[in-house]
Formats: sequence, structure tokens, C-alpha cells
Amino acid sequence: MTLDPADYEAWYHSPRGRWIAGREAALLLRLLRPQSGASLLDAGCGTGHFSRRFAAAGLAVTGVDPDPAMLTQAHALSTGLDLDYVRADARALPFPDASFDYAAAVTSLCFVPEPVRVLRELWRVSRRGLVLGLLNRRSLLYRGKHGRGSYRGARWDDWRQVRQWLAVLEPAPVCERQRTAIFFPDGGLPARLAEAMLPGMLPWGGFLAVHIAGRKV
Repeated sequence: MTLDPADYEAWYHSPRGRWIAGREAALLLRLLRPQSGASLLDAGCGTGHFSRRFAAAGLAVTGVDPDPAMLTQAHALSTGLDLDYVRADARALPFPDASFDYAAAVTSLCFVPEPVRVLRELWRVSRRGLVLGLLNRRSLLYRGKHGRGSYRGARWDDWRQVRQWLAVLEPAPVCERQRTAIFFPDGGLPARLAEAMLPGMLPWGGFLAVHIAGRKV
């Protein structure tokens, strides 16, 4: 499905989109715990929304995406940040092994028919590990949104499926962790209050965050 970059970015600036993206970014950074100044590859970056959030957290970020219109929008929104963008397919990244400290893919794997192929590439180019943001099949969000609107064509995963992906990585990860967020995705005040009290270890949030640590942790 082709997305208009302006519409795609506008969702992140709606009240619900701003809250959801903020929760997702905070969870990914909490799992990754990156060192300031470290390098990170953001695969499938789109308009660069999460690339900018990672850069604002002190990382040197390179975003990759195959869509030139998305990258044009990303460049326009990233002035003054330590950010670079490259047009590339995440299934065959144009970077040498261990080019980055970390790698991330925030919901971009959900639209890739060969997630393991992309995951191997992210693992290959990252030295210290990576984080994934996925759509969680075991969630209220799945019940309300799968197959509809911007979620049409998206794949919904769970921790069991992800563990099967990770089993093929070489060398094997030294640490694997998962947490979830966005338990009540309407984004209203009751949802936000509940979100603040529910622990991320519960498996039912609509956003499934996975941290995979490499040999150097």
C-alpha cells in the first residue's frame, strides 16, 4: 500500500499519534539503553519520525528507506539533527559488517514478507545489538485494527514467532528481551492513566518491543 508522506507524518502530530509514538520510543530506548554518541541504523525509517527521536536522545542516526518520497520528507524535517538518510532496501543493506553500534526497525518489519532476511541484515551491520518494534497479535489493537485502514496488509506477530526468527541468527544473541506498550490504543485519558500503571512485562500491549543484544554488551 502506497502512503502519502505528508499524511503519514501528520498522524504522528495528532494527539493520539503523538502519545502512541512517545510511548513506543520511550520503551525502545529503555530496552536499548544506548550510549550517547553511539551510531544507530533505522531501517524502514519512512519520514524519519523515530530517526529524529533517536537522534534527539543523543545517537548518530542513519535512516534507510526504499521510498524516495518518504526520504524527501525525512530530509526536510531533520534540519539541525545528527542524521543521514540513504535510499536502500533493508533486505540488502549497502553497509559493511558491524558498521553501526545499534540497529532498529520500528513497525517496518510488519510490512516485509521476509522478516528473517531483514533481521539477518540488521544483525550483520550492528555491533552491539538491535531493537524491533512490532504489531502484537495478542492485543486489543489487533482485534480492532487488523486488516483495516493503514494496517491493511500488515503482519501481526507475537513473542513465540519472534523467538523462531532469532533462532537463525549467527552468532547467536547473548540476550533477548521483550516488553509491550499501548494496552488501550484509543489514547484517551483513561487509557493513558492505565498505561502508566501497567507493567511492560504484560504481553498484551499493541506494540511489541524486542531487544536483541550482541556479543559486546
